[in-house]
Amino acid sequence: MITIRNKLAIAKFDVTRDEYAQFVAETNRSDPDSCITPNASGGFIVTNGNWHAPGFPQTGRDPVVCVSWDDAQAYVAWLSAKTGHVYRLPTQAEWEYAARAGTPTARYGSDNPVEFCRYSNVGDLDYSEQHPGDSEMNRACRDGYAFTSPVGSFPPNQFGLYDMLGNVMDWTEDCWNANYSGAPTDGTAWQSGDCGRRVVRGGSWDASLSVVRSASRRGIPTFIRNTTFGFRVARTL
Repeated sequence: MITIRNKLAIAKFDVTRDEYAQFVAETNRSDPDSCITPNASGGFIVTNGNWHAPGFPQTGRDPVVCVSWDDAQAYVAWLSAKTGHVYRLPTQAEWEYAARAGTPTARYGSDNPVEFCRYSNVGDLDYSEQHPGDSEMNRACRDGYAFTSPVGSFPPNQFGLYDMLGNVMDWTEDCWNANYSGAPTDGTAWQSGDCGRRVVRGGSWDASLSVVRSASRRGIPTFIRNTTFGFRVARTL
């Protein structure tokens, strides 16, 4: 059993393009020259996209994508220096606690495929029309977005947090381990295991319902940039 020991604040929204643009401008951070994105069949291809040109339209209020774990670490270091508060990525235990928001179900909204589009931006009929070869999508509903959606477009969970499931997957602080055997029991970050990969959580705009659930987790190399990965910040109180 894991018990979250520290009081924490976690952002209501994922970091947006406008917020990330301010960081890039103030730090003169160079643009990356590649990003992974789903193709028409649901596979993944490497493009020359980056955070401000991911290959599909976004607003300044959309979550920033094409950012790696390393990019997210640079952002929280900049934000900490700018504000005088110590910001960081949430741990995977903190993230799951925040995503579940006290619910015992797989998702904080609805587990019914017909109703799911009311709560999250996922791989649905809108996505399917842009990616017709992807056979694993939820074709029972439309959420109104084929790609990312502006943060806060869907109802928050029971803790008042938006897009904890769907839209973009969130990078977390933890090193990758295949299971929870030996994980910290106090909710702190797991800093052993395969630390060249870090845990991403939450599912995304292209994801099937098997991925868009509170317990889903993946281990991704820290340098990978993908149009389905973003992040939100946390702070120990």
